[in-house]
Amino acid sequence: MRVLTPRLLVIAAAFALVAAAGPSASAAATERPVETNATVGFLAGFPKPGVAPDGANDWSCRPGPAHPNPVVLVHGTFENMNDNWGGAAPLLANNGYCVYALDYGGPAGDPIQGTGPIEASAAQLAAFVDRVTAATGAARVDLVGHSQGGMMPRHYLKNLGGAAKVDKLVGLAPSNHGTTLLGLTGPASTLGLLEPANRFLLGPACPACVQQERGSAFLTALNAGGDTVPGVRYTVIASRFDEVVTPYDSAFLTGPDVTDITLQDGCPLDAADHLEIAYDPVALTHVLNALDPAHPRPVPCGLVLPLAGPLV
Repeated sequence: MRVLTPRLLVIAAAFALVAAAGPSASAAATERPVETNATVGFLAGFPKPGVAPDGANDWSCRPGPAHPNPVVLVHGTFENMNDNWGGAAPLLANNGYCVYALDYGGPAGDPIQGTGPIEASAAQLAAFVDRVTAATGAARVDLVGHSQGGMMPRHYLKNLGGAAKVDKLVGLAPSNHGTTLLGLTGPASTLGLLEPANRFLLGPACPACVQQERGSAFLTALNAGGDTVPGVRYTVIASRFDEVVTPYDSAFLTGPDVTDITLQDGCPLDAADHLEIAYDPVALTHVLNALDPAHPRPVPCGLVLPLAGPLV
């Protein structure tokens, strides 16, 4: 029998409320399970590169008036769309969004993605967004990205014409202002995804890692002249327990139309780290609110919470 620690009680209660937030009774019949355990989600999705997570890449989906922008999910370094979005993709689909996800920055069929030069990855994202808008008829999309996937789209917005095609960018622990080399390679080495690396080996193995190092030429150019571009609304969701993007608040952006959120400011017991944030019910509620700010949902994080009932 698993002992329910305070943190597990928070997650269980939070997920119950988020999962109860389906858009209508008719949607309940096709409700998809939403994974909230990052380890389970990662291990289930890692062997399935190129396979969309549940709820994503239904190319017959047509956005409705409640959610006119399709949502494109952008995974992080060393991840792929399946292992990164086993929570967000079904949750968004359950809530009435047309959801899409891609692999980028790695050879097709390789479970380790997001390692190639960021400029080339941004070009892949640009092509994918064009495919989504062509298929759905939408004028603009919303982007939700984790880690590099929350930062790389900013190159697309700034340099590849993406600002005309994107309404909102939501970043979960994005590497907007860089991190230490150890922060990037440590988790990968632990997972066995990267040979023990020094600075001389890392460049050929993972150009995106070097580009995400604090003070890199890439980040210096990306952030020159300001963090944001006009016409796009930005939300950054970060955790004080992030061990990859360090310090955690280097994820935050400054500029107009920016909302920076620290999970623990509203939910002190939320201990999600860099990988867990993409599966964390509290963070995912913030994602729902960033995508639909006109209909905010209360962020459920207290220990004493009802385990059912709609969010209003």
